[in-house]
Amino acid sequence: MTAEVMAANDANYDPALSKLITTLKEAETLSNDQEIDFLKALLESKELNALVNVHTKVAKVGRDDRLAPLLSNSAVILYEVLEQLSQRCHLNEDCREVFHLLQKPHLQSLLHAHDAVAQKDFYPHLPELPLEMDEDEETIKIVQLVKSNEPLGATIKTEEETGKIIIARIMHGGAADRSGLIHVGDEVIEVNGINVEGKTPGDVLSILQNSEGTITFKLVPSDGKGAQRESKVRVRAHFDYSPDVDPYIPCKEAGLAFQRGDILHIVSQDDAYWWQARRESERTARAGLIPSRALQERRLIHERTQREVNDSESKKGSCASICTTPPASPLIRSSSSSSSCRQPKTKKIMYDLTENDDFDREMIATYEEVAKLYPRPGVFRPVVLIGAPGVGRNELRRRLIARDPEKYHTTRLMRTGEVAGREYIFVTREKMEADIEAGKFVEHGEYKGHLYGTSGESVKSIINAGCVCLLSPHYQAIKALRTVQLKPFIVHIKPPEFETLKKTRTEARAKSTFDETNTRGFTDDEFNDMIKSAERIDFLYGHFFDEEILNGDLVTAFEKLANTVQRIENEPLWAPASWVQ
Repeated sequence: MTAEVMAANDANYDPALSKLITTLKEAETLSNDQEIDFLKALLESKELNALVNVHTKVAKVGRDDRLAPLLSNSAVILYEVLEQLSQRCHLNEDCREVFHLLQKPHLQSLLHAHDAVAQKDFYPHLPELPLEMDEDEETIKIVQLVKSNEPLGATIKTEEETGKIIIARIMHGGAADRSGLIHVGDEVIEVNGINVEGKTPGDVLSILQNSEGTITFKLVPSDGKGAQRESKVRVRAHFDYSPDVDPYIPCKEAGLAFQRGDILHIVSQDDAYWWQARRESERTARAGLIPSRALQERRLIHERTQREVNDSESKKGSCASICTTPPASPLIRSSSSSSSCRQPKTKKIMYDLTENDDFDREMIATYEEVAKLYPRPGVFRPVVLIGAPGVGRNELRRRLIARDPEKYHTTRLMRTGEVAGREYIFVTREKMEADIEAGKFVEHGEYKGHLYGTSGESVKSIINAGCVCLLSPHYQAIKALRTVQLKPFIVHIKPPEFETLKKTRTEARAKSTFDETNTRGFTDDEFNDMIKSAERIDFLYGHFFDEEILNGDLVTAFEKLANTVQRIENEPLWAPASWVQ
């Protein structure tokens, strides 16, 4: 009877505990050691078995992505919602009820607790060293982690002064971070019983790679071991990055690859040169290393300086033109002796291209802090269409206006039948030149001897009227338009590759926009100019674009533009953080 009861109890034991109990029973037949009896009684205790079962279930929940938090700043969002509702309480009874409900202390406390859990602000902290401890005595902690296919999520380095192996960084979301027991600055004494004194980080890595099952670390705790709190910073990457080809990254396996335009959650900026980040779309993933803004800026400045020296040495006496400079080059030069270079026949735009390009070359695009910009009923963001001459921006704009003339408004050249003050506002040349000098125009130019431009006030008046302002300015107007007052959504209309561009324009009998005197189709040279201009625009201003639309098939491009405009009006979208604050 006793054996049956014992078997039933063993069936409820954790498998690992059952295995240990069996091993102890075998050892008990060989020895009557009191320590074995003590361990046997401990392992058979209901309390320990219950703790192991709880640990197993918690660990299983932690591995379930379905239960991972979607965000860690719900309290911040709560205050943003309250601010929005406060302006509408007098309009709707439901708004007023929700506004009062969200101010309840119990609900707000719940959200704060949720954020604390989502930010992992519940990990245990090692107690501070007691004051009466002998200064020569070192506290040792032993940490065991089960090795899996997942990386450990920590990097190590050799301390220059002492030669000790130190934990350099803990990757947010990794195994070491989740354990809560390994901290930056901890000194590694042993790994699986192997003393690491005098060894290099590469030697320690080899020990870890050759280890299986449980990995045991013997560590000397660092002086400061605060729990890592994830920052709430989100950025849009303005460049492509691959750790596999970065010779300076401390650990390629710990790196995070990304592309220009990706939204990254910067979870830690503790290291001056290497931030920890994860893609916003991968909220439960382990964080990876990316170059910090300071490191990337220094790297780009160094590369541009080197290329500038090489470029000046290899191109002495040659002619360079802004229309033929390869867009892949980070140094875009303009030469006054460019008469032998073919220039595209475009409208005369009132920009000092040389001066403006020099300014743009000094802009070092790395990261831009962003936040979600929520649409406001009746207040629409301006839609700015940027593109090379002849790519079809005006046709796309015309079709969008034709779909809903009451909703979409724009500015353009005066046509037959138009009346001053209705389609255009006419002023004297002296008045307009004075306004241009005062910075009242977001874009200005000269066409057939007349000045024309788009004033900032005209854009604001369209927005205030509850309409969508559509603009297709010269690409150099981006900096003047991209302000917190206007909050534009910028779309780059791009041409397809040469063969498709030529085929689609020929079939549509498209007329060249490069020749003001003759009505004719595009030439091959003009198609090439269009493609080169688009590449140049993308190189200089691509990091400012919210959307890119390839205008190969006009119908497809228009539908994508229409869907994009609809999305702007109805969905919260990433925008510069300064526009939201």
